[in-house]
Amino acid sequence: MSSVAVIDYGMGNLHSIAKALQHAHSETAVIVTDHPNKILDADRVVFPGVGAIRDCMNALADRGLATVLEQVAASKPLLGVCLGMQALLDESEENNGTACLGLIPGQVVRFADGMTDGAGQSLKIPHMGWNRVHQETDHPLWQGIESGSWFYFIHSYFARPVNSINVAATTDYPKPFASALVRENIFAVQFHPEKSQEAGLRLLANFLNWDPGR
Repeated sequence: MSSVAVIDYGMGNLHSIAKALQHAHSETAVIVTDHPNKILDADRVVFPGVGAIRDCMNALADRGLATVLEQVAASKPLLGVCLGMQALLDESEENNGTACLGLIPGQVVRFADGMTDGAGQSLKIPHMGWNRVHQETDHPLWQGIESGSWFYFIHSYFARPVNSINVAATTDYPKPFASALVRENIFAVQFHPEKSQEAGLRLLANFLNWDPGR
């Protein structure tokens, strides 16, 4: 039986994503853990998270998991979700500037105040609720998911990668921002697949079947 480790560093609704992963592929063993060896022994790893980036980075450092994530990123499929996506970049504007893992070149920046949509209506921060995800690359995790499908978001900051080749999808709020990133065996999403119903479950199932070596 294949296995997927959900990294538990004290932040995020781990029960929700673990349950969604089990539902997406019932034959995969889902392990929620902060134990480095259990994470490294799993076939795949999910790096979730909600909250503030500084708390995230401090929690990873306290548990010795930053180095573990670097090892995972070099050796097996890794899925970053929401804050877990943002932490993969070089740095974030949040908390007056926070150094991140540096696994994907780029910064995390805050949505600008005073944004409006095409009708002149004010857009709130955080960006919260359903929005369309427009695929920018042909990737196995998009299999069976139409470009423009709706996914669920809640975030005030977004990724600004250095290289466009790392952008797997964009979402408009109101201008396009990177809502999914890819680099080798890393795939990361700003939205919450575990809250995104059929499309989210399909993405999780695709991740659990993804073999970057093929």
